[in-house]
Amino acid sequence: MRIRAGVEISYESPAPSPILMMLSVHPDRRGDLETPDILTSDRDIPIHTYCDAYGNLCSRAMLPAGSTTFSTGFIIRDSGLHEALPLSGAVPPVEEVPDEAVVWLLGSRYCETDRMVDLAWSLFGRETRGWPLVKAILDYTHNRIAFGYHDARNTRTAFEAHEEGVGVCRDYAHLAITLFRCMNIPARYCAGYMGDIGIPKAGVMDLSAWAEVWLDGRWWPVDARHNFPRIGRIVMARGRDAVDTAITTSFGAAQMTCFKVTTEEILQPGQSRTAITR
Repeated sequence: MRIRAGVEISYESPAPSPILMMLSVHPDRRGDLETPDILTSDRDIPIHTYCDAYGNLCSRAMLPAGSTTFSTGFIIRDSGLHEALPLSGAVPPVEEVPDEAVVWLLGSRYCETDRMVDLAWSLFGRETRGWPLVKAILDYTHNRIAFGYHDARNTRTAFEAHEEGVGVCRDYAHLAITLFRCMNIPARYCAGYMGDIGIPKAGVMDLSAWAEVWLDGRWWPVDARHNFPRIGRIVMARGRDAVDTAITTSFGAAQMTCFKVTTEEILQPGQSRTAITR
């Protein structure tokens, strides 16, 4: 499968303002690119790139006064298959979690394990440690939160999402990740493209957040908001929570004025859209 994806984001700034962006495909998917994923601006300003502590490709620039638009667009190859689920995956005991994964057991800014550990064990302490436990947490989170863009709040934590029962994709991810970590399952936050490939009724294209869990010696993507395997997910950034994966962070009075996302399957003449089986 071939997917066309990209993002366009505009800012209005009253004065020069530094900006940090995570708008690039993650390095572990860049080998799948058919065309370059290069971030540019309509003001032809210098953009510096680097890899952060979590392996994400980051961009830095200085917004000039006035309006500035950043954009990138690319074609990427994908298997076209639904995401695999770790149906027989085992959760290792903490002492056997490898060094590179143990950090993902710890609480973080939006994932307050200390506030939710008692609740987690009361809800899931009797579940079989493996996929049944992961699925129970996904189902609980999916049913606990009602999705609504109007309910978005960039300061909402996992505990607050649980108590308020509303949120957007980042809130589903934060709550599931917190419950995973409380149950000693390494989990990390992911952000990236997830289009409507295989979904009969398309919605507005957007970026999304989900989780990855460590089972059977590897990472598996899991998504409490949609709660079924998807096609064509493209990761951009990973981290402890939304703090580490913010698509943009401006250090000044700049205001976002436009945000457009494209992520769609490229069809050949006579080809129909990929069907999904749930």
